[in-house]
Amino acid sequence: MANVAGKKSGLTWAVHISVTLLVLLWLFPTIGLFVSSFRTGDQISLSGWWAALFPTEQNEVYRALDPDDHRVADGDLFVVTGNIFEDGLRDIRAWGVSSKKISAYQPGETAEMKGGETLTLQPDGSYVWRGNDKQISGRGQRIFVTAQVPPEFTLENYTTILFSGSGQDNMAKAFFNTLTVTIPATIIPIVIAAFAAYALAWMEFPGRALLIAAIVGLLVVPLQLALIPLLRFHFGIGIGKGYLGVWLAHTAFGMPLAVYLLRNYMVGLPRDIIENAKVDGATDFQIFTKIILPLSFPALASFAIFQFLWTWNDLLVAKVFLIDATGSTTVMTNQIVELLGTRGGNWEILATAAFVSIAVPLAVFFAMQRYLVRGLLAGSVK
Repeated sequence: MANVAGKKSGLTWAVHISVTLLVLLWLFPTIGLFVSSFRTGDQISLSGWWAALFPTEQNEVYRALDPDDHRVADGDLFVVTGNIFEDGLRDIRAWGVSSKKISAYQPGETAEMKGGETLTLQPDGSYVWRGNDKQISGRGQRIFVTAQVPPEFTLENYTTILFSGSGQDNMAKAFFNTLTVTIPATIIPIVIAAFAAYALAWMEFPGRALLIAAIVGLLVVPLQLALIPLLRFHFGIGIGKGYLGVWLAHTAFGMPLAVYLLRNYMVGLPRDIIENAKVDGATDFQIFTKIILPLSFPALASFAIFQFLWTWNDLLVAKVFLIDATGSTTVMTNQIVELLGTRGGNWEILATAAFVSIAVPLAVFFAMQRYLVRGLLAGSVK
């Protein structure tokens, strides 16, 4: 009587809570990268991404105008007037003239320095700096301000990463290199595996069971074991490092999962459809192209998602089979690693580069995710 109609069991609630937690754990970092990619480095260092829509309090350093060019005589003294804010007003909370006491004065108060030198800072950022000839000379007086800064968003990070960055910062070339690797490395294994899966599912030939067992065994073989032998083989036959080599490597490493997944799906298709097609005189190729492939689209889409995500996010295979000393064929994952070395303190650049690298996989996943579960569960039950 535990499972009364209309009531959910405790296990169902546990599954729902677990899925919700997993979604939140995945969603929060993604949103954080997206928001941080539009923020400046100062804002990222002062507050978390969740405070991006609210004003932040930060310490800023300004300098008064050059007294040699802007001072005005006022009796025996000289005066420099101006406004420290050139890019918009700030809500000044406190200010000072020494790095040891940056909050010594309130807006509107006058700071008295040595020898009768004074400086008055108003809430709107206007100031009056007064002193004798010796004091009002040289460089402008430093003014330390603790101000409430409004939220600021900018596209400058994306401009730097995609268009105007240097060779190490620019992600545009790495983006197109990654597409050049990923698209063929996704299509080639799907095409080959679809033919192989149909043969293993619906064609009778000696050794079919052994081939299926071998494919299942290859699923658990670490790809790291084959990297060096495969690279030496590539050099031996003249392929070397390049796009062809990395396409073949990704195809080889993705084939076991592709064949296993597609074969399990195809073997679950109604046998009557295939037998009726054969009675009508259809060849195996016609059955495969006109019946099996359209019905197998969920499985094809689910594997395409896995293969695309794996090749897009891959660094190891690209390092071994593609990237050379020139760096002209670098991919986005390798470019981000280099940014960690050259831009380790520029969190706004790193956040933007990371979001650019995950934007395409996110689009692919959300566009095809409805086929994912159907393709993965195919053939699991009868």
